[in-house]
Amino acid sequence: MTIEERLSEVRERIAKTADRSKRDEGSVELVAVSKTFDADAIRPVIACGQRVFGENRVQEAQAKWPELKAETAGIDLHLIGPLQSNKAADAVALFDVIETVDREKIARALAEEMKRQDRHLRCYVQVNTGLEPQKAGIEPEKTAEFVTLCRDELGLQIEGLMCIPPVDENPGPHFALLAKIAKDCGVERLSMGMSGDFETAIEFGATSVRVGSAIFGAR
Repeated sequence: MTIEERLSEVRERIAKTADRSKRDEGSVELVAVSKTFDADAIRPVIACGQRVFGENRVQEAQAKWPELKAETAGIDLHLIGPLQSNKAADAVALFDVIETVDREKIARALAEEMKRQDRHLRCYVQVNTGLEPQKAGIEPEKTAEFVTLCRDELGLQIEGLMCIPPVDENPGPHFALLAKIAKDCGVERLSMGMSGDFETAIEFGATSVRVGSAIFGAR
């Protein structure tokens, strides 16, 4: 199966799941996760009309996306991996959305850089729904307070919440928890679901799904 065929299949699965969930297909955004793939692997996906992409690492994204963005207008690049404060300036310069705001230090660094560069990115707060010690993300019960800090004190545009459920657990309860927290926080968008569980995420209200291997193939 070609990369174009895989992309088409993912889009079809999204549409069918949205329809089954009595949702508009357009209410679910596909974020094509291009981490570890070079520009030549990404170009065919852009040629199929895909404009929203996700990358895990700032340095890797810097090696390919300035050129790709120069070639094609309207690219919306999401940082979906952990961000260190010393990379905040580079992230603000390159990305359009930061999905992994997970602690005050990063939130402050981003706010400072956005002000300095006069570039105001949309942001998501990453929530550690499984309370996994090795995983980034704010604790569920601290999310509302953190969203308020980011919005009211730091002036960040928090448009959504993001989570990565534990790999060995049913993702449904984690997606349901994120949806509840978002409602409590007055946050409208939910970034949840990856190649193995994006259909479940859509059923629980995902507004964007982060799909990599189902489009680009095994890493």
